[in-house]
Amino acid sequence: MKKLKLEELGRISVNQFKEAEKIPVCLVLDNVRSLHNVGSAFRTADAFRVEKIYLTGITGTPPHREIHKTALGATESVDWEYAENPPQVVTRLKQNGYQIIVVEQTDKSTPLQEFTPHHNEKLCLVFGNEIHGVSEGVIEVADVALEIPQTGTKHSLNISVCVGIVIWHLFSRLYL
Repeated sequence: MKKLKLEELGRISVNQFKEAEKIPVCLVLDNVRSLHNVGSAFRTADAFRVEKIYLTGITGTPPHREIHKTALGATESVDWEYAENPPQVVTRLKQNGYQIIVVEQTDKSTPLQEFTPHHNEKLCLVFGNEIHGVSEGVIEVADVALEIPQTGTKHSLNISVCVGIVIWHLFSRLYL
């Protein structure tokens, strides 16, 4: 076994990323406070070629030093847009054919491992505020609530971890 060097990883340029086919997934960050979580979402979105990120409400936007620290340049490759009102964003995406999936603990949540996306279905994943979760207005518009099963005392994961787990799950079901 040999650790690969950066030049052996087959990385594509930002321009190549912009032109490359994306997975039919977008993210909505619903009032996410931590700029590190925002940067991590960008980095994960870049890793799996997510088509776009919507930053809503109080969620910070690039350029910002704290976002850049974890995004490592992914704010340049991944398309993004800011919008003040999270429910308006998800309503518009739903009208454009996206299935709205909130990652939240609800009385109707589906355990992540039981969710299988359909090929060619457009998905919008919504991740909420670190304290209050996904806003009620967004939950009202949602088609599905996904929950990552947990057995510890917290029943709470950092948003950056949730983004990685959920996108990996979808990516592995659709493309591997």
